[in-house]
Amino acid sequence: MKPKKHRRLTLKERVVIETLLQENKTKSYIANKLNRSRSTITREVNKWGGDYSATLANWNAKDDYLNKRNRDKISTYNRLKIYVYRGLLSGWSPEQISGRLKLNYPNDPIMSISYEAIYTHIYAHRQARLNRKLITLLPYKKTQRRRANAKSKRGVKIKDQTSIDHRPKHIEKREEIGHWEGDLVIGKAQESAIGTLVERKARYTFIIKLKNRKSSTVRKGFAKEFNQINKLFTKTLTYDNGMEMAEHKQFSNNTGMPVYFAHPYSSWERGTNENTNGLIRRFFPKGTDFNKVTEKELKIVQKN
Repeated sequence: MKPKKHRRLTLKERVVIETLLQENKTKSYIANKLNRSRSTITREVNKWGGDYSATLANWNAKDDYLNKRNRDKISTYNRLKIYVYRGLLSGWSPEQISGRLKLNYPNDPIMSISYEAIYTHIYAHRQARLNRKLITLLPYKKTQRRRANAKSKRGVKIKDQTSIDHRPKHIEKREEIGHWEGDLVIGKAQESAIGTLVERKARYTFIIKLKNRKSSTVRKGFAKEFNQINKLFTKTLTYDNGMEMAEHKQFSNNTGMPVYFAHPYSSWERGTNENTNGLIRRFFPKGTDFNKVTEKELKIVQKN
């Protein structure tokens, strides 16, 4: 039987491709199994640089077909699209994706996009099947997006904060113990949270149970952990712009640790903490009610 022509690959066929590639089968073998030409399989697989995902490839193919007109930058450049979609599937926010692109491709104009452009791409056709799936991959999964403005809470700034720009440059080298990164992992309906503190060089981690997200609660919880260890290991803390660290001056008085704040929407500047939070999410996925998680359970994960 001759291979059929001019027929798009289906999701089922892509799943077969992914499975057989994992079994180290050749493209010719896969083509025979699917009754396809070898060139069709080769083009399909080569798009993804050897790391083939059936789901991602199918989304990409549908998006290419449906968006031949009015293409934005993500739809125009397949390499950029794959990076963005892989990031979303990995649980990264658009802000993280934009930041990581700047770090990984500093001199490649194609592999550069703002987080706003990523949000625009996702919400441009929010009723389309692909876009609905992409929205579910966002941190807050809102079907409509309202941009932050001067009156919104996102626009509120913490008083007297010291920018990461003023943090001693030697800290970047990770040659010295005692420099920490901190954040919250938010629970179900944003009504609960745990605190995470990670040492940049040794990757030692504290996971802290919090009664609420008030700045006083976070300050006391973080200070308690740091005050239980040797001062040689508590030199600085780098945090994001969350209002839970509004009492940073009092925290510094309690612990002797200056606090440096990352730039807005620049979570890659606290990459050690971000990666650790991703690992913690394997134990406590999105939707977890941290009010129901015991301190003992948190300590078990902390030791792992």
